[in-house]
Parts: sequence; structure tokens; C-alpha cells
Amino acid sequence: MPPFFLICKTMLILSLIVATALALLVHELGHLIAARRLNIPCTELAIGLGKEFCSFRVGDIRVSLRPLLLGSFVMLDGSLLKKRATHEQLMVHLGGVFLNLAFGLAAWGTNFGWINLLLAGGNLLPLYQHDGWKCGVVLLRKFMKEPGPSAEWAFTFSGGFVSLAVGWLVVRMFV
Repeated sequence: MPPFFLICKTMLILSLIVATALALLVHELGHLIAARRLNIPCTELAIGLGKEFCSFRVGDIRVSLRPLLLGSFVMLDGSLLKKRATHEQLMVHLGGVFLNLAFGLAAWGTNFGWINLLLAGGNLLPLYQHDGWKCGVVLLRKFMKEPGPSAEWAFTFSGGFVSLAVGWLVVRMFV
């Protein structure tokens, strides 16, 4: 294989890694901004999963970097968030999705744009601990008054099934 093609493939892989890390940062900043607007304390923003290999402070937020770019999180006061109105809880849970959509549309046609749109769509699925699941649990608690663990378990199970079905349909569209 000529060296030019090797360089191109290497640059593509590196650009995808950087775009993914930046899209994860955009997503978590969406949650952070929404939580801050509601005066909900946030202590950490982590990019990646796994054992932390680097951290630094930006104001009162600890930013940590982790090796597996398969997820990220913002550590916020969940008990305080649960006490807020339903629309405010939804705003915080969907803040990352909205910011990913905005960046994805602004960077339309680039790797960064597509990764942002993919991240937004994937987080809307009702998979356990994803934004779509968290919004579903907030709505379940709102409309069922006291849903109990069995209702939340049923939602979690059915959300996983729906997510698998959606994933299968998306794969079938392109394969």
C-alpha cells in the first residue's frame, strides 16, 4: 500500500477520534449549561470512560479525561434535580441533545457534524442511563404519581427492546 493512502487513513482515524471527543464535550456542556441555568451544582465533567488519566479545574468544575471515548458524564446534584419541575428536569436531561443538534447542523457535512447528530440521536433512545431513558423516567414519575420499581423496570426493559429494534432498522437501511 502506498504511503499516501496510509497517511490518509491515519488522518481519518485521528480526525474521527478528535471529532468524537469534541462532540462528547459539546454534549456534556449542554447538560452543564442547562443545570447551571437552574442553579443545580455540578462538580465534574468527564470525557471518556474508564480510569481517569488526567484532570484539571476550570473554575469550580473538575474536568477529567479518560481513555475510552465511548461515553462521558457531568456529575451534578441529582437529588436537587429531582425536586425541580418536570420541564426543568427535561431541560437538563435534553441539554446535551439540543447542543449536539445545533453543532451537528452548524457543521453539516463534516465528520464533526455527523458525529454530533449521531450522538444526539443515540442519546434519545430509551437505553438505561441515556438521556432518552432519563426523560422517560421523569415523565413516568410525573404521570403515574408513584410508579414504583416494577414500572421503572418495565420501562427500562421495553426501552432496551425498542432501542434494539431501532438499531436493527438503522443497520438494515445501510447494509
